[in-house]
Amino acid sequence: MVHIRCLRKDDISKLVDKILETTQGADPSSITISNQPRGNETPVSRLKGRTLQSLGLKHGDMVFVGYKSGPLSAPPGADTTDPGQPVSSTPHSATNVWDRVQEHPVDLYWRQKDGKIPRNRDSRFCKHGPNGMCDYCMPVEPYDAAYQAEHSIKHLSFHAYLRKMYPKTSSSAAQALPPLTPTSYKVKVPCPSGGHPSWPAGICTACQPSPITLQSQPFRMVDHLEIASQDIVERFLQAWRATGLQRFGWLIGHYEPYEKVPMGIKAVVEAIHEPPQEGELDGLTLGLPWEDEPRVRELAQSATVPLTIVGYIFTDLEPTAEDRTKNVYKRHSQSFFVSSLEAIFAATVQNAYPTPSKSSTTGYFGSRMVTAILSASEDGQVDISAYQVSEQACAMVEADMIEASVEPGIVRVKEEDRNHESARYVPDVFYRYKNEYGIEVKKSAKPCFPVEYLLVNVTHGFPQNPSPLFRSTNFAIENRPGLEDQHVENLLGSLNQLSVSAQGNRELSNRVELAKWLSDWHLVVFLDSTQLLSKDDIKNLIRIVTSPGLTEDSKLLDALVKTEGWQTLMTFAHESAPSQPSNSRKDQDIPQEIFDQIAAEEAASREVRTKSRTRICPHCTFENDHSGNDCEVCGLPLG
Repeated sequence: MVHIRCLRKDDISKLVDKILETTQGADPSSITISNQPRGNETPVSRLKGRTLQSLGLKHGDMVFVGYKSGPLSAPPGADTTDPGQPVSSTPHSATNVWDRVQEHPVDLYWRQKDGKIPRNRDSRFCKHGPNGMCDYCMPVEPYDAAYQAEHSIKHLSFHAYLRKMYPKTSSSAAQALPPLTPTSYKVKVPCPSGGHPSWPAGICTACQPSPITLQSQPFRMVDHLEIASQDIVERFLQAWRATGLQRFGWLIGHYEPYEKVPMGIKAVVEAIHEPPQEGELDGLTLGLPWEDEPRVRELAQSATVPLTIVGYIFTDLEPTAEDRTKNVYKRHSQSFFVSSLEAIFAATVQNAYPTPSKSSTTGYFGSRMVTAILSASEDGQVDISAYQVSEQACAMVEADMIEASVEPGIVRVKEEDRNHESARYVPDVFYRYKNEYGIEVKKSAKPCFPVEYLLVNVTHGFPQNPSPLFRSTNFAIENRPGLEDQHVENLLGSLNQLSVSAQGNRELSNRVELAKWLSDWHLVVFLDSTQLLSKDDIKNLIRIVTSPGLTEDSKLLDALVKTEGWQTLMTFAHESAPSQPSNSRKDQDIPQEIFDQIAAEEAASREVRTKSRTRICPHCTFENDHSGNDCEVCGLPLG
């Protein structure tokens, strides 16, 4: 350890100069500093122009320095910070990866809040007046353990966890050194020490991952899954009810603040989009990557509230043999909640959709993709459960360390492989549990361990006053061949019946009915695939049909029906409609009773004709309804 004297107003370059004076052969471009012994290493080249005070450094602080050996000819002062060069007017923080990240609006919302939990005046301990405050009634931090235990909150919200991780210093220091580093169990290639060939030819303590101890994740990226309407789930279940085959769907929705958890975030599901799949009685086959994903994502972003894929849902239902109206209760504490194969798939999906974050050294941390499962409850009814997998699970899948086993509740740890094409290093893996005597025991996770160590629970529910963006779910759903087929002819026929003229001279009820019919996710996606409307018209359509006051203000449709693209679509709809007789307008004035009378007379005449064809055998009295000459029973002539 070396003691270095610097002033708080000094530039970072002076600290670099003094570091170089205490080292021999250090490469100035490789110098990194951190506020902890391992992790959060930040190259000093990214901190060019910053003062020690802006970095949050004060008297007595300990700085951990790392560097690589460089050419001996480099003078001590020739560091890459170039202190003699003029400082650019562009903020130096822009060179940091995490400062260039564009976070989600819900993250920006919570960063502007202090997140503290207010408390009421305690009548037992507070001795002050109503306008005073003391230790017993002052607001507590969002990560307060007592509050979490009192309200049965198992996991901290992500932003409450960030508040706990951030150092209690100025905000500029917190921004300079992000507190989070994504978990990685891969071997570092090339080795930081540079003393041996890269893996798998060689390995050392500097490049190999540390031993892993599986433990419950203290935070979760999403705290609650809210489905905007029960019709969304019921419509998704119709395919399983009709065929008995399992189904899979992507959850289309958005993220909002969740006030029931301190600094919480909830995923609101507005629709379920079903990709191409092959369902089976006990599983399904899904093709990844999903071919239509870019088009669907672009279309979802054009809604009034920009939508995205917030997770996925699948069914795992099996009717009981005794009562087909009930299902087998298979997911419980004595069995499993999420199988090992499902957990690995969830980790794969979460790795593919990381969350941008300014609090991570890489600019990304975790994922907000939620796994929803439709399975049977204890009473045999269909119920929803929601989960995520931990950062440890994502890192183990990324490092190709684990695989599914025959037992669904068990995860198998793979064997180490040193082949050049499929090299895999597997460090020691442990997990803790309490034995039959209540003593916590640490056990090796090789060759397998329970899948529960990788799960993070997410609550779920429906809103008390539903107000979904899409008002209808009646249109045929995509990728249900043979069950629900989407045809352009059916769409144009329905549109012709519900069409509203550009002048708006139809009845108000017709306009509301048309608005509800158009406000269907599956309809909009299918209409986009037909290319009957341009991209701009489709974006305008989804923006209008997801407007909050669509059914109350019928004039909102005027912005749609007056466009040239809509008029062209209506022309196609009218031309494809079946031709009407010339006297159809006159028929509208005929009372319904007349049509009923005509229908009754036609039915009576058909009955008479049917009876006239019946011939009774004079020998055995059998009623023959065929046109032959002999009786079907006795075979004698009918006369």
